[in-house]
Order: sequence, then structure tokens, then C-alpha cells
Amino acid sequence: MKIICNGKTFDVDEGVALKDGLKEVIPENSIAAKYNNELASLNQPVNKDGVVEFIDRTTKEGREIYIRGLLYLVSMSAERAYPGSKFTIDYQLSNSMFCEFVDIEVTDEVILNIKTKLDNIVSQDLPIIKKVMTPEEAKKFYENESTLRGRLQLNVNKEKVSLYYCEEYFNYFYGTMPISTGFAKFYDIEKYNNGLLIRYPSVSEPNHLPKFVSSLKLVSALSEYDEIYRILEVNTVYKLNKKIREGKIKELILFSEALHEKKIAEIAEKIKERGNVRMVLIAGPSSSGKTTFAGKLNMGLRVHGLRPVTISVDNYFVEREFNPKDENGNYDFECIEALDIDLLNRQLVSLLNGEEVSLPTFDFKTGHKQYLGNKLKLDKDQIIIMEGIHCLNDKLTSLISPENKFKIYISDLTVLNIDYYNRISTTDTRLIRRIVRDYKFRNYSALHTLNMWASVNRGEQKYIFPFQEDADIMFNSSIVYEISVLKKYAVPLLEEIPNTEPAYGEARRLLAMFQYFDDMDDSLIPNNSLIREFIGGSIFED
Repeated sequence: MKIICNGKTFDVDEGVALKDGLKEVIPENSIAAKYNNELASLNQPVNKDGVVEFIDRTTKEGREIYIRGLLYLVSMSAERAYPGSKFTIDYQLSNSMFCEFVDIEVTDEVILNIKTKLDNIVSQDLPIIKKVMTPEEAKKFYENESTLRGRLQLNVNKEKVSLYYCEEYFNYFYGTMPISTGFAKFYDIEKYNNGLLIRYPSVSEPNHLPKFVSSLKLVSALSEYDEIYRILEVNTVYKLNKKIREGKIKELILFSEALHEKKIAEIAEKIKERGNVRMVLIAGPSSSGKTTFAGKLNMGLRVHGLRPVTISVDNYFVEREFNPKDENGNYDFECIEALDIDLLNRQLVSLLNGEEVSLPTFDFKTGHKQYLGNKLKLDKDQIIIMEGIHCLNDKLTSLISPENKFKIYISDLTVLNIDYYNRISTTDTRLIRRIVRDYKFRNYSALHTLNMWASVNRGEQKYIFPFQEDADIMFNSSIVYEISVLKKYAVPLLEEIPNTEPAYGEARRLLAMFQYFDDMDDSLIPNNSLIREFIGGSIFED
């Protein structure tokens, strides 16, 4: 086979592992590879001509593989320390993963026992071997195994069932894995609430563990939904699929809608009870459902006798010639300095003082503000609603007294897991929402969305996430069945991406995840549901 790596062409025998066929050029800290733009294990046999790029944990994909491998090792350590126990991987918190035992109280002694096992496993640099079976072989295998590890694959129409073995321990973790236990260079385990935190490095600082930043409001929002879905017995994809197959999805739809309505009603009531709130500021990452949320909150506030008016932050950009540029010389429209903060604050103060102001309209073609006769004066029962990426940053509304502001953070905080060991990333759920919405309403391909997603994430990391704990309240916009609904829209779009594109590997990863979800009929979803913002038919569409 002809393999291109680092700009050079190598002749590699078919069937030879990537790490062996290209051993003279493989970097020391490589954890996996991209083989024709698709993620591949270092043990992947060479089976076609192509381009190979080795990756380490300083890349997004490499870090995900590092985390996945570390969670595999912790699960193995938990099983060795407490055989037969039920260990669950729940959700991510600040460069850490929160995990629990269903049947064991986590104490300092439990942490020490697991950490000791983990250190021993890592120090031995044991091989992690992928074993592949036919569905028939897998069914026979599980006849003699009571464990749930990897069993979900039997309920999916897969041609092959895979398990990762390390000595006698086996489990299935969705996605590419490291090839031996020695990859884990930096990690720690510590007690947190009723569970434990598995800590790992960030992409930007790969060689040490960053300080853990506790996010009490985020944890509360995640824990609440996690507990709700556990009680409803729909906290894993297997249980969700069971609801769909048994025709019980209508009840789940109604519950999900009732849950959102209850939470929004509570927020509206809190705003009313404060008495002195004149501004509601809403921020959250891309595809969180801000449009529908704002529409429903508007109605909730009206029920309490308040009349909301919306002011668009997008009309307060500075004149184009004053807009800051990024390191590449391109206009940076996401930084807070791109906004005319002085004008915004002057007008907000005037409005709250009962004065009339002329609101600007920003012309994005010319890059200048225009005044088209749009005037506003607030009555005593009127309240301003503003939504934007900087709305939780007090610098945006620095002249407004904190007691007059009510700040809301909204995000799709997914707590549904594929099984007890494989979580679904909240970022992945938002990405899927974005792919579907971009195609249906903006005529963008899935390739376009995937190519811009890294830039979107960087903006969120810089301008939204650091301020999430400053919110007065968090709203979790996740819907437990949403991936089952989005599947039929997203899959055809992702399948269009060819393997010549760098985003091909990401598309294949998402397509592999979709195979675990049953299709779901969306005709029962009401037109005021938040999910309608992405699939169409929303009553809140402009």
C-alpha cells in the first residue's frame, strides 16, 4: 500500500498495523491516527492507499480518545476493587467526569482503592485489545454473562459486535481507543458530592491537571434532570428505545413539554417576585433553543402582568471601521469590543428612567448603524429582554444596577447516556441540532456546519462558559428524545460528506452514534415545543 505521512510516501505491506508500518515517523505521544480523514487506532491494519496523520492529546480528537481510554481504565479499576458493583459515568464538569456507584457509598477509602488499582494498571502498560464478533457469536457470549457491559450492541442492527479487552476485563466504549494502558500520563480521582471526579488535562495544557472549578448551578441543573430521568426509567438509550418500541413515546413527549413549561413558569415567577427587575438577560451556547425559550418566557411574564419588549444586541455593533480584528486579520464580531457598549448603556439608562430613545438598526452590508424611526419608551409594566453571547458579562450592561437585572443561562445539558459507561456529549447534541437547523433554515450543508463548529466552540469557551455561574438561574433545554427525532434529518446530510474532507471522520463518528437510536415519529410534537425550533413547524418562527 502507498501511504503518505508527513509529506512522504511509504510502501507498507497490507495488514500491517499503522504503528508498525510507519514506526520510523510516528511521534512519541501519538494516541491514534487519522487514516484518510477517519479516526483509527494505532493498531488499525493498513488496507488501502491513503494519507495518515498521527494525533496526540493536544488535538480535540486526541483528547477525546484520552478521556475515553481513561474512563475505560477507571471502570476496570472499579470492577477490580468492587467486583459486580454497578459503576456509572454521568456527565462532564470542568476537565473532569462525574461518576457514581449505584450500589456503593463513595468514601475516601473507596477513592483510594480505585486509585490504587488504576495506578497499577497504568504502570503495567497492558495491551487494550479490540475483539470483534458476529451478532450470533455475541448473543452466545452474553448467554453466560450477566453484565450489561457492551450488551446494548445486541439491540442494534450491527454487522459486528466489538468489545475491548484488557486482561480479563471487557467493556465497550463507543469510539477509537488507545492501544495500551500506559497512555494515561496525567489523571487523578477525587471525591465529589455523592460520587467521584475523574480529572484529566485540557487541550491547551496537556501536561498537567488544571484546577477544578466547581460549578454549583451547573451541577444542580444536571443532577436535577439526571434524577428525573432515572425515576422515569429513561436515562439510557436502551430504555428510550424501549419506550418508542412499546408505543409509550406520547407520554414522554407530554412530560418533557410539561417539564419545560414548569421551569419557565418558575423563572417568570421569580422575576415577578423580585419586584425590581427591569431587564432580563439571556445567554447560552449555540443551538440551545434561545428563540423558543425567550418566546415562552415572554408569555410567562405576561401571565404575571408584565409586558416584555425585546432589544436586539445585534443592532449595537460598532461601525465597521472600528471593529476589532483577530490574529488572522479578520473582523472579530464575537468579542465584546465589537459592540458599541457606551451607546447601549446610555440608551438602557434612558429607557429605565422613563425617557424615549431612538433605537438603531445595524446594516450588516454597509457595516453602519442606521436610525429608521424606531422609537421606544417604557411604561411601568414593561420589562426589557435582551439575548446575546455577552449578556451574562456585566461589562455589557455596566451602567445598570445589578438589582435591576435578571440573568439566565440556557443550554442543552444532556443527561441521556448510551449506556452506563458511554455518555452523550452536550456539545454533540447541540451540534446535531445545529446541523439540522442550518440546513432547513439557512441552506447550509452539514459540511459547512462541521467546518465552522470549532470556531463556534472557541467563542463559547471564551465569551459564554466563563460567565455561566454568574446567572441567576439556569435553564436546561435538553429533551430526552431529541436525538431520536433529529436522526432522520441529520443522517442523510452527514452521509453526503466524502472521505476527501477533513470533517469526514467527525461525520462518521456522529453516524455511528445514531445507529443506537430508534427512529421516532415527530408528528406528535406540539408546535410550541423547543425541538420545533430545529426541525420546523414552531409557533415561534418569525
